Amino acid sequence: MAERILVVDDEDAIVEFVEINLRRAGYDVLKAFNGEEALRKVRAEAPDLVVLDVMMPEMDGFQVCQEIRRFSTVPVIMLTARSEDKDKITGLDTGADAYLVKPFNPDELIAWIQAVIRRASTRREESPARIIFGDLSIDPVARKVWRDGKPVELSPRETDLMIFFASNPGRIFTRAEVRRGVWGDEFLEERSVDVHVRRLREKIGDDALEPRYIITVWGTGYKANPEIAPDRG
Repeated sequence: MAERILVVDDEDAIVEFVEINLRRAGYDVLKAFNGEEALRKVRAEAPDLVVLDVMMPEMDGFQVCQEIRRFSTVPVIMLTARSEDKDKITGLDTGADAYLVKPFNPDELIAWIQAVIRRASTRREESPARIIFGDLSIDPVARKVWRDGKPVELSPRETDLMIFFASNPGRIFTRAEVRRGVWGDEFLEERSVDVHVRRLREKIGDDALEPRYIITVWGTGYKANPEIAPDRG
């Protein structure tokens, strides 16, 4: 069965252009022309991937992606004219899996769709059981984290980061390795890894000066504390 791709853009011409190229590549295509319609179709139609424009009226793509991540792990590729680094980082931090800039080559978009769907499929197949890491409980499938039984509100990327560290206790990672392990091929400056680690520490109650969960290895990067190495639940 062909994968179904939801294309979201407020410009009819862009939607039609993407639709033609995706159908030629063998995909089924769903269409939405604003954020509210996109959210309804993600809930009702459960597409395999969303191609999402950023610059839409009323609800922009960042907001749509953030709302999607409240109830779905469907892969999202942002397709937009906004090319500044801070916009890419914002898009990825709200949960997007890739960020392409207009004008774009349709072959590149299709290649990204194939890669992101393949990556999502691999993650589902390899998803481990619940991880118990100190007083944290982590469900990689549901993408939920609890501390002492209480839910911890993390962004999608913070959740990825938590799963990454808890799944690799004691292993020292450079910032570049953390970036590749969590963000894959997506653009992210290495110094932004420090920002994401700091935010994650704040939310899980980890003291940066005397961390219990994520330890800074000075001059190298980070590691998950092996003394509270996770057990599989």
